[in-house]
Amino acid sequence: MRLKNKTALITGGSSGIGKAAALLFAKEGANVVVADINNNGDATVTEINSNGGNASFIKTDVSKSADCQNMVGFTESTYGKLDILFNNAGIMHSEDADAIETEENIWDLTMNINAKGVYLGCKFGIPALRRAGGGSIINTASFVALMGAATPQLAYTSSKGAVLALTRELAVIHAREGIRVNALCPGPLRTELLMKFLNTEEKKERRLVHIPMGRFGEAEEMAKAALFLASDDSSYMTGTEFLVDGGITAAYVTPLS
Repeated sequence: MRLKNKTALITGGSSGIGKAAALLFAKEGANVVVADINNNGDATVTEINSNGGNASFIKTDVSKSADCQNMVGFTESTYGKLDILFNNAGIMHSEDADAIETEENIWDLTMNINAKGVYLGCKFGIPALRRAGGGSIINTASFVALMGAATPQLAYTSSKGAVLALTRELAVIHAREGIRVNALCPGPLRTELLMKFLNTEEKKERRLVHIPMGRFGEAEEMAKAALFLASDDSSYMTGTEFLVDGGITAAYVTPLS
């Protein structure tokens, strides 16, 4: 029960990493608030509560200031405090390509959700963490924040680079307030977000050839990494890029077995 008596707010909690984290955090004793623009967040909450956990859902568009302020207020009014903020919501748009082909509206949409959404979560979440006496912020970045993607996805890659830079600066600013800020950097995952693009075996194999471990990561593996960052097990960690990527950022050329 590493999160006993803690309250966690997780954005993008209806699927993928967010859902896996919500289920795991609740199992580890946390009260969980699932914030998502998708009403399927209700299903995550139902699953948690039916298994003896304690969770609530609030519909949230993380690109909107009022929604982010409201989700933090809802968390405090429902559970009395906020200890863990997991800014996880994000998109990867099918029309995101290179600088020439990516339309301005796709760039703006991606940045508004992936980068501005993290900023807004922190803008309203940090005062709540102060009121709780400190806590942990986890921002979902990506391995592409550290290296260019072979398949062009310029807006996504740029947004995740922004998340990583934002994480570092906030970590420095708030370190002596007992507020830790770390970036979770997943490698390619077997989640809907990526698999809808890698929709043929050929596309999957093209991506897998770059991963030393030879497989996609699972949402549950990212949830376990997020749990470490959320818990006191990582009490001396802040401002980090926590890579959980199957070795992709370590590889120049991966030998085929």
